[in-house]
Amino acid sequence: MEGRSPIQYLWVVLKGMAMGAADVVPGVSGGTIAFISGIYEELIRSINNIRPSLIGVLRKEGLGAFWRELNGGFLLALLTGIGISVFSLARGISWLLTHEPVLLWSFFFGLVLASIFYVAKSIDHWKLNIIVMAIVGALIAYAIVSLPISQREAGVPFLFLSGALAICAMILPGISGAFILVLLGSYKTILDAVHERDLQMIAIVGAGAIVGLLSFARLLKWMFSRFKNATLALLTGFIMGSLPKIWPWKIVRETQVFDDKEIAVSETVVAPWNYPEEPQWAAALALAIAGFCLIFILERLASKKMT
Repeated sequence: MEGRSPIQYLWVVLKGMAMGAADVVPGVSGGTIAFISGIYEELIRSINNIRPSLIGVLRKEGLGAFWRELNGGFLLALLTGIGISVFSLARGISWLLTHEPVLLWSFFFGLVLASIFYVAKSIDHWKLNIIVMAIVGALIAYAIVSLPISQREAGVPFLFLSGALAICAMILPGISGAFILVLLGSYKTILDAVHERDLQMIAIVGAGAIVGLLSFARLLKWMFSRFKNATLALLTGFIMGSLPKIWPWKIVRETQVFDDKEIAVSETVVAPWNYPEEPQWAAALALAIAGFCLIFILERLASKKMT
């Protein structure tokens, strides 16, 4: 989308910050935030613009044409927002995950629950095949979030694959890229590589992420152009299937230590009245309602062409 005003670019930055905040939380997808904030399809198109022919555009038509073809302003604003959020909010969200998990998960549960209605509303016609696609998406997402944690050693091919799968999950609504790394057993290895500045390992994972991102974005663009309703139904299912992962009241059965932090690898969903600690009914309900309402506030703003 060209011709944005500075205020509109600021709005994209804020949406990027929301995506970054979601990506910090294991189990919440930045792709979900991109979808409910109205920038998902533009994000997929912009990623698809990253191709070798851009070099020819730069040589023949100059930097301005290159930047427009890339949709560079949008990507720069979005990445700026994501970066700001990750570096500024990560510590606070991590603190909330440790000390106020019920309240944090309640807000995200309301947010994601409302996004199901938002995405489903985009489907023009609900037919049997569309319903089947939604069910398939829900089953796939539920199966993924229920998988046991892998303990395997991460070799070069596996690290490449981890980068590719994690980045694909990151742009899929309902599936967390960070959680995929935990499932694959490569989360700690990659995190250690970043902290130790192991450039070779970082390059391997980064190459996998680039290949996965460009390949998967092309697949999504093709699916949207050919089977838009079915694709939206599949994404709706992904979001539905992820709900158990972000249910506020869970009992942790098993944890593992990654980078000196305990991460839950086995949890049981329970009713609030069976939660062993204070269920925080009032605050949890208020935050869930706030998250739910936020989706429709974003929709109203989008309808006023603020995107």
